[in-house]
Amino acid sequence: MSISKTYLPKQTEDKWYSYWLKHEFFKSVPDEREPYTIVIPPPNVTGVLHMGHMLNNTIQDVLVRRARMKGKNACWVPGTDHASIATEAKVVAMLKEQGHTKESLGREKFLEKAMEWKEKYGGIILEQLKKLGASCDWDRTKFTMDPEMSEAVIDTFIKLNKKGLIYRGVRMVNWDPQGKTAVSDEEVIRKEVNQKLYYIRYPILGDGTVKVPNHVASPIPAFIVVATTRPETIMADEAICVNPNDPNYFYLHGKRVRIPLLDRYIGVITDDYVTIDFGTGCLKVTPAHDQNDYELGLKYGLDLNRDILNDDGTLNEMAVIPELIGMDRFDARKRIVKMLDEQGYLDKVEEYKSQVGFSERTNAVIEPKLSMQWFCKMGEMAKPALDYVINGDVKLIPEKFVNTYRHWMENVRDWNISRQLWWGQQIPAWYYRANYSPINRITGETINLLLDQNERVLIAKTKKEAVKCFAEIFVKRGLDEPTALTHADKYIEQDPDVLDTWFSSWLWPISVFDGVRNPNNPEINYYYPTNDLVTAPEILFFWVARMIMAGDLWRQEAPFKNVYLTGIVRDKLGRKMSKSLGNSPDPLGLIEQYGADGVRVGMLLCSPAGNDLMFDESYCKQGSGFVNKIWNAFNLIKGWEVDESLSNPNEVSIKWFGSRFNQALGEIEEQFKQFRLSEALMSTYKLIWDDFCAWYLEMIKPVYQHGVEKQRIDAETYKATIAFFEDILKVLHPFAPFITEELWHDELFGERGEKDCCIVAQLPNIGEINTQLLNEVELVQIVLTQIRNIRNTKQILQKDALKLAVKSNSGINYQQYQAIIAKLGNISEFTLVDDKLNGALNFMASTDEFYIPLSENLDPVAERARLEKEKEYLFGFLKSVTAKLNNERFMANAKPEIIDVELKKKADAEAKLRIIEQNLDDLAD
Repeated sequence: MSISKTYLPKQTEDKWYSYWLKHEFFKSVPDEREPYTIVIPPPNVTGVLHMGHMLNNTIQDVLVRRARMKGKNACWVPGTDHASIATEAKVVAMLKEQGHTKESLGREKFLEKAMEWKEKYGGIILEQLKKLGASCDWDRTKFTMDPEMSEAVIDTFIKLNKKGLIYRGVRMVNWDPQGKTAVSDEEVIRKEVNQKLYYIRYPILGDGTVKVPNHVASPIPAFIVVATTRPETIMADEAICVNPNDPNYFYLHGKRVRIPLLDRYIGVITDDYVTIDFGTGCLKVTPAHDQNDYELGLKYGLDLNRDILNDDGTLNEMAVIPELIGMDRFDARKRIVKMLDEQGYLDKVEEYKSQVGFSERTNAVIEPKLSMQWFCKMGEMAKPALDYVINGDVKLIPEKFVNTYRHWMENVRDWNISRQLWWGQQIPAWYYRANYSPINRITGETINLLLDQNERVLIAKTKKEAVKCFAEIFVKRGLDEPTALTHADKYIEQDPDVLDTWFSSWLWPISVFDGVRNPNNPEINYYYPTNDLVTAPEILFFWVARMIMAGDLWRQEAPFKNVYLTGIVRDKLGRKMSKSLGNSPDPLGLIEQYGADGVRVGMLLCSPAGNDLMFDESYCKQGSGFVNKIWNAFNLIKGWEVDESLSNPNEVSIKWFGSRFNQALGEIEEQFKQFRLSEALMSTYKLIWDDFCAWYLEMIKPVYQHGVEKQRIDAETYKATIAFFEDILKVLHPFAPFITEELWHDELFGERGEKDCCIVAQLPNIGEINTQLLNEVELVQIVLTQIRNIRNTKQILQKDALKLAVKSNSGINYQQYQAIIAKLGNISEFTLVDDKLNGALNFMASTDEFYIPLSENLDPVAERARLEKEKEYLFGFLKSVTAKLNNERFMANAKPEIIDVELKKKADAEAKLRIIEQNLDDLAD
């Protein structure tokens, strides 16, 4: 293979990804090996790759590739979520451009159009993930509305209904007026917006018996003032509420007020929910348009059904005022404010900032709305789902999220599972809608079926089943069976709502292996429970907890063993990346510029589990630089030629790196066990950049021979180095799969078989670690670093040889490291001494003392001036540190680790001062 000077990702990435696919390295089928299973958090079918996806899927790919290299049967199942609201909104917009509405098409035709749109535009994100290197088993790609997946959803609804966990009722929900559907809490984005606070006068209905409190100025005011951001809802007011302990409003207790603009009166209620010192201390209560007001309405028996808004956010007939009916809610707000002002009911208007909920899918302002919905009882399912986590059957990583999870599960609310959409799994509920009595075709008699409200709805998987069930009821009421069947077939209809998208995805780890429909099939028995789930903390309850519930419901075990919770990707200013802020780079653009490996490494370097990632493009640049470092190291080795006649002078260096590699391997293994992937990458990074490139290759590389095309190296060192490099490629592969696969196939490593690829190479095992050797070489590295520092500070060129003497107090035999020190430090003479060497600069490595005679290379006058200046600086620094440590307040309040840092600063400064004093004495001699 021809090696270019720099690594060219574009020439390798598509080539090797296609190669992996061709040879089915990602494919998994059950066999005798231990399975390792991950299911992808299914992105919306409408989605495109963003930085959160990049992080999440890079982590998954690292885990899957590593498991594959450990000999496990790695299975990563990809797929997409049908995303009811987002997809329906896109299809409706497309139809609008074509001059159609979904109603004009009808449900069946609309669903055909939606599926056509999905086939044409959906799933782009999965193709984009391939650019990242995602090693999913693409043959297993699932879609939450695949027929078998949808059947599993319906089966689950029916199972829950039989257990008594499904019910239908009117409740307050988050309503999206643009999507015309209820949405879940996690689909509501809270934003701080500039609003206006309107102070409105409500006339008090007087009866002449009001007693004036001493502190209230006479006469009693003719009105009270209520502040609201939503004056358009005053027509839905059912009460005014004040705090029972507010002395300013004692006179209002039991009174009534008139709603401005209307001839309708409402009572004054008292409840400590109202804060005395907030606003005017009076709260308008509109139970149909606010969750908290709804709770007050329940508590005090108010009318809960005065809903003045249509599903699309326009005002309906209950708004009463004719000119407002049919008007959009925000236009109505402007109009009613004008009316209030004109009629003297508007006291004042103030600018106001508050949190407002927006639909994540349509960006419409959310309306709290009473609506008939289907619900799933969660209390019974929450307990085992909590136990799995508390007992450690499911580990949350990091553990700090366990308390959050516990809080959610102990305060769980029933789940609104219905959505007023067409795109999704239609709820398997069937209604009997006939408003007349059928005729018995045998007797000719009219039969009054007398179905009560509960009998008019049935849960059944298909219409055929529903017809049969209704017919059985009709027969009991006196109809003959043929008439009953015909009547049921004609007069029942299915609930038009679909199930919440989460009601599909909570089955994901089970349904992708067909475990609902076929609970004992070979795949579900082999791959389930899955191993690791990688997802975001914000859906810990909405998805993760529900998957645990579904796992317990269907298989009485949790669906995964570990949940790795990533942080949010933020910019370097700490802002969450978003299109609206324009602070999110194009992920594919980053891959184009830095290569997939560079981006993967860059993202993982700054992504500790559970903590937000402060992303900056410089990390990708660092990742790309790291990849090029490996490429350059390979080029260096490629430029050597084996000389069989040479003996091995690098035995110590080879033994050292072998031990260092095994030590790093142990560190990396432990970091992976604890899901510290960022630290595992950093350990790999340092092993390669520092230990292998900066030290080992410099220790063993042949001395440059001018005029020789390839530098000659002994066979033993060359063989060991190639073996080391091959093992390095294995360790690095999960993080940087493309460059490792590219180099793996170079002829440097000999002949490779067609399927002898790095992606399936066996990860190396941890071998022998010589701790003493590692410690001693670490001291040698300190010595060499000190020598380099001396050269830099004294402007001595590397080509100018130095002499070095050592007084070893530690007992280390430096003679075995003499060749390394001489080579890397350019030391012409290395001696062991029993006492200090006068007339030389000295430094210490641990307890050992080193001396460099500099009479030949040093200007004594300039050196003394430099040392005196450094001494002055250190005195000042030491004075400030000592003052801090002598400060009683600092010592009493500072954390122990902060005090330790200051103590270390003091000790380091004192040690440096001793060396400077010694060097000054030596110069004086």
